[in-house]
Amino acid sequence: MKTQRLWAGMLLLAGFFFVLQLTTIAIAQDQGDEDQGQDPPGRVARLNYMQGSVSFRPAGEDDWVTAVPNRPIVTGDDLWADENSRAEVHVGSAAIRLGPKTGITFLNLDDNTAQIRLAQGSLIVRVRHVDDDDTYEIDTPNTAFSLLQPGEYRVDVSQDGSQTITTVWHGRGRVTGGGSSYTVIAGQSATFTGTDQVNYDLGQIPNRDDFDDWAFERDDREDHADSANYVSREMTGYEDLDEYGDWNYEAGYGPCWRPRAVVAGWTPYRFGHWVYVGPWGWTWVEDEPWGFAPFHYGRWAFINEGWFWVPGPVVVRPIWAPALVAFVGGGPNFRFSAGVGVGWFPLAPGEVYVPGYRVSRTYVNNVNITNTTVNITKVTNVYNTVIINKSTTINNITYVNQRVNNGVTVVDRETFVNARPVANHVLRVEPREIASAPVSHVVAAEPVRTSVIGAGRPVAAKPPAAVISRPVVAVRTPPPPPRPIEQRQTEAGGHLNQQSLVRPVGPSQPAQTNQGARSQPAQPGFRPFGQPNPPNTSTNSQVKPMLKPQPRVYEQQGTPEPENRGMQANENRNPEPNRNPQPPNQGFRPPQQQERSFPQETHPLVRPTPPVQEHNQQQEQQQAEKFHQWQEQRPTPPPPQRQQPSRSEPQRQEKPKGH
Repeated sequence: MKTQRLWAGMLLLAGFFFVLQLTTIAIAQDQGDEDQGQDPPGRVARLNYMQGSVSFRPAGEDDWVTAVPNRPIVTGDDLWADENSRAEVHVGSAAIRLGPKTGITFLNLDDNTAQIRLAQGSLIVRVRHVDDDDTYEIDTPNTAFSLLQPGEYRVDVSQDGSQTITTVWHGRGRVTGGGSSYTVIAGQSATFTGTDQVNYDLGQIPNRDDFDDWAFERDDREDHADSANYVSREMTGYEDLDEYGDWNYEAGYGPCWRPRAVVAGWTPYRFGHWVYVGPWGWTWVEDEPWGFAPFHYGRWAFINEGWFWVPGPVVVRPIWAPALVAFVGGGPNFRFSAGVGVGWFPLAPGEVYVPGYRVSRTYVNNVNITNTTVNITKVTNVYNTVIINKSTTINNITYVNQRVNNGVTVVDRETFVNARPVANHVLRVEPREIASAPVSHVVAAEPVRTSVIGAGRPVAAKPPAAVISRPVVAVRTPPPPPRPIEQRQTEAGGHLNQQSLVRPVGPSQPAQTNQGARSQPAQPGFRPFGQPNPPNTSTNSQVKPMLKPQPRVYEQQGTPEPENRGMQANENRNPEPNRNPQPPNQGFRPPQQQERSFPQETHPLVRPTPPVQEHNQQQEQQQAEKFHQWQEQRPTPPPPQRQQPSRSEPQRQEKPKGH
């Protein structure tokens, strides 16, 4: 009897500890899910084309340097295209093109928001896809322009910032400024003059100039991109793969892309440099013009004595990563025989990427399953080892590319930290030493100012002081500008890279915009994949808060029916639809960040604008007259021409009447 009681007590005690362990794991997972609002964005912008002199200023810094292609562009970054210069930036499938003497700032860039400050110059934007919770906003000194549909748009800001011209070839947008709100539709060019009181004029689209022609040619190139058959158009950087490589089907991997004309001994993540980009941390920048998508999505495989990029499953929007690598010997107490250094190698298909920055459990799943075919159980096991058990090294895992001849790259710590070209400073390390070195998901290297500035050289070509400090008006309130790296390092006690890069924030609350605008019922649209990302209620030093516009009117996704871009005879241009369209409600979409509150900040450059007022009868009549005048002046489209039969087709002769 005593033995039975003893066994019963032991079983009860064991059951108690089992339940306690499950509860602890569940709480940890719940906390990870609650932390999802602190996840970094799943997309960034990419500077993929430059012509002439283009300058760049990293977020939080004062230095203007030469722009470097393939460097990720994030919230707070500035670009300046000088005289006789142009630039092209991509955010997923959206293309943003800068004309001469044009300065922009990315006020906010996350999974659902692309908010751009245009202080001066010309901007052409091609938007291919708009979800219900997506926001594209261009803020100028006197108006805020919200893009409501897929289409092609141009915004011009005068040199003194007093005039904004908004042109819409396809699509529809809403302009808010001076206490009024205006809708600009396809075929219209609207001019807004003044600041407190904005004068509005409506006219036909002007004749195309060289900047327009260049942008349309770039659009045509993307319309015919063969790579859109293999990856999502929302994968930033897909647009340059056709020109520099070929697609092949490899057994066991599926469609793979292989670069052409690489140098002898080429290895992924060797011909480029490292920069420090918040909130992700250490980020790879590849030298090759095609070197963006293959280094921030998918995996690399060594097949038949050559490197192939395996993009992974085609999803609606894959999660961007700073560098899909594992580090070798990067700990503070490890030393290669060649000296103190940092090594890394590309992850192979199916291998789990563990971020070196603070993320939720859901993020770890999403960044892996959108970039490679991997078992969730495998992701969970690695996650528990590294995150739950706080292990910086990953043991008992065989990494394929760690054992590929010449697959691991090792440099000294100074090269790594100071954004120096890696290929010029590779250390020679014996293969047996690399094979036995500890593998980690982080590198114990603290960033310095050069880490943030990157490989760009100091330049004299930068915006005039008046343009740099010129405020703009905005519908959405963007987050405050990031702080300089030196200030952040001081606050972190010199251990910024070792701390959680995303600070805890307060409880969730609905997204906010400035109040005061009239509203109108929203028309039905597609079901959103999640809640919209939060606008930060802190105030940017270069943005004047503006009133809330009318609610978004969501349209069916896809490119509208072709219209006359130039509104001139013989200038019809019918852009080809996407060759690889994806249904809006199918495929993977990452959960959206939770809404968070931030402390309210003020700035002397912030000036509220009057709330949007209801138009009186006279104003409504004036608007109607302007619209009717525009409509009457529209050129009559040419009649459709009858297609001539080919020589191989016999012409059908019409019978005379009466027979």
